[in-house]
Amino acid sequence: MAKVYRFRGKTQEELEAMSLEEFSMLLKSRQRRALKRGLPKQQKKLLEKIRQKKGRDKLIRTHSREMMILPEMIGAKLGIYNGKEFIMVVIDPSMLGHRLGEFSQTRKKVQHSAPGLGATRSSKFVPLK
Repeated sequence: MAKVYRFRGKTQEELEAMSLEEFSMLLKSRQRRALKRGLPKQQKKLLEKIRQKKGRDKLIRTHSREMMILPEMIGAKLGIYNGKEFIMVVIDPSMLGHRLGEFSQTRKKVQHSAPGLGATRSSKFVPLK
């Protein structure tokens, strides 16, 4: 038997049937306050694109990293801009209430290798190949 994901006691079908105001009452105060103020024009446009392309398996690219993940976005394939490239993210129920930017990191882990030629005083005397 497959385990059904629940968000604060509600199934995915119940969440998708809710209005935005009803869903906001399940969120924490910071997210609830942001939804109460309404979505900016850029976020409304992204939500409309997601509604139009819901059934299709098409990537939707966006710069709107501050957009909150809502129940109607579940299953959408988004390309979230991290400042350099678009990171592909598939929205699943465990992401509800988070921001899109949390899933597209802007910084990478620094990986240092051996020092380059001229990095130290002694490497000046190493014969070149």
